[in-house]
Amino acid sequence: MSQTGPARRFDAIVIGAGTNGLVAAAALAREGRRVLVVERSADVGGQSVVREFAPGFSAPSSIDAGWVPPVVTKGLGMTSPPSVKPDISVAVALRDGGFLSLATDAFTAADAIRVRSTRDAERWAPFAHRIRRLATFLSALYQIPAPDVENHSFRELLPLLRVGRQLRGLGRADMSELLRILPMSVQDLLDDTFEWGPLKAAVGVGGVRDTRQGPRSGGTSFILLHYLIGAPVGGVRARAWWRDTPDAFSSAVADVAHRHGVLVRTNAGVARILVRDDAVQGVALSSGEEIGAPVVISTADPARTLLRLIDPVWLDPEFLRAVGNIKFRGCTAVVQYALGDIPRVPGLNNPTQALASVVSLTDNLDALERAYDAAKYGRVSAQPHVEITVPSLRWPTLAPAGRHVLVARVQYAPHHLRGGATWDDDRSDDLAGAVTAAIGRVSPGFASNVLHRAVLTPDDLETRFGLTEGAVTQGELTLDQILFMRPVAGWGRYAMPIAGLYLGGSGTHPGPGVVGGSGWLAAQRVLSDAKAGGKR
Repeated sequence: MSQTGPARRFDAIVIGAGTNGLVAAAALAREGRRVLVVERSADVGGQSVVREFAPGFSAPSSIDAGWVPPVVTKGLGMTSPPSVKPDISVAVALRDGGFLSLATDAFTAADAIRVRSTRDAERWAPFAHRIRRLATFLSALYQIPAPDVENHSFRELLPLLRVGRQLRGLGRADMSELLRILPMSVQDLLDDTFEWGPLKAAVGVGGVRDTRQGPRSGGTSFILLHYLIGAPVGGVRARAWWRDTPDAFSSAVADVAHRHGVLVRTNAGVARILVRDDAVQGVALSSGEEIGAPVVISTADPARTLLRLIDPVWLDPEFLRAVGNIKFRGCTAVVQYALGDIPRVPGLNNPTQALASVVSLTDNLDALERAYDAAKYGRVSAQPHVEITVPSLRWPTLAPAGRHVLVARVQYAPHHLRGGATWDDDRSDDLAGAVTAAIGRVSPGFASNVLHRAVLTPDDLETRFGLTEGAVTQGELTLDQILFMRPVAGWGRYAMPIAGLYLGGSGTHPGPGVVGGSGWLAAQRVLSDAKAGGKR
């Protein structure tokens, strides 16, 4: 880098054109800032981008649309694209044949449960309403910055007082229940309420989503609530999806950003974040080009940003050690199938509705725990947890007429394999073979219906999206990595130790699945710091 630094051409540079990056850029541009977004891939939209994986067949790597905080859409002056609420939240394949299909309507779901357990049927609707209320409280917490436990100014305490009022508004019983549930294992939560194993499995898988923990691990009840934000009452797994395309929301935000003058450059990977005199100067692209700006918001994960893009001379060793200790532990793989026809699944009621939602192939939490046990030791379970969706039933343009796409999400497929092994073609094929066999047990003849398959291992996710260890969470949602401890304790308010450097990806509060939430709050921090004259 030259002594004088690159010429300043922008007020802010945003690294990453996923939804968080686009939201952050649009929020700054609405306030008159000149903003550049740089994206390493050829597309904008991050994991919601639809990519062709076989001739004529396409799919996004992430099927869940997530939850868009109202503060984001209101703040950007936009409305969310139209969405579709699923009729069936989840269907679970039973070992003795048939399926448990849980409708999003809690009373209809109770009727399906009653066939196996009258006791559980009576408890279902109260349980569904209770966890929805508790998740709704988290939604309020996720629209404000994480509490700063070291700052006692009135300005910092005011948002917390509002949240405190909302917590009290839950009532004494629900407030006590929230505080009781958050540190619990999802297994304990469900054992306290239900007796039928498949019903527990239908709910409990949501507590280990994209995390290398089992249902008996502490804090997994929090993960369950986290991913239920925005779901309808009774929607214990699937949330609403965008009606028109998987990337409808990111496309809508990109349009807002464009209208406000944001420049987006794709195929523009960042090699370094430029720093001089403890302050950001801009970025250097992989091409060698340097672009100047006094503010950089990185939506890459914390480790990639702070350990790879920054010269360590600018950061305190203790801070670097804390970043290096963030738990990523990618453990999710995706297998995409091009099918000649819609899969035949005997015993599945309303198959079109169920396959458009989520079908889980694990009907008990013990099996889920065993799959996790293998991952603890760097192995892929011989019987991994698999859940499937046929997204071409949501969006027919993903496949040629009369044909379909099936996406299988697989846990646990650990990024770090035992003995230093790597995810080579043979291991990818073995994983895909195990998944195909699992699907074949509920869909006879499935293998012969497959025209093509593509595997995204944690290594592939790391390469495609720049995710450390292939962790789609950008850091697990364990209790020591949430709120003001996300990404690390003491630095949970988006501004980093270098003046002008901010994090705005899912590795910050409020985390994954909260669409645009981190980007919005990071942009507000940038604007607040500017108004305060750069005070940190």
